[in-house]
Amino acid sequence: MTAYTATVTVRLKRGVLDPEAETTKRALERLGFELEDLRSADRFEIDLEADDADAAAERAGEMAERLLANPTIHDYEVTVADR
Repeated sequence: MTAYTATVTVRLKRGVLDPEAETTKRALERLGFELEDLRSADRFEIDLEADDADAAAERAGEMAERLLANPTIHDYEVTVADR
């Protein structure tokens, strides 16, 4: 078994209301920043042991599907790095 850190980034799908991002976008615009769009995201870093990086990614993906993300309204991305 090898030690890995899986990072799961969860964000609302495009078209789903994101009040946090809208508030932040308006504040940035008031500060003089020009931007087309802004989306908020949650990031989870999971330290785990697995046989290989693919197995670690698969386990983290299952965690995302079962708890960390709601597939109806969220997209998520999993990346894995050696720890």
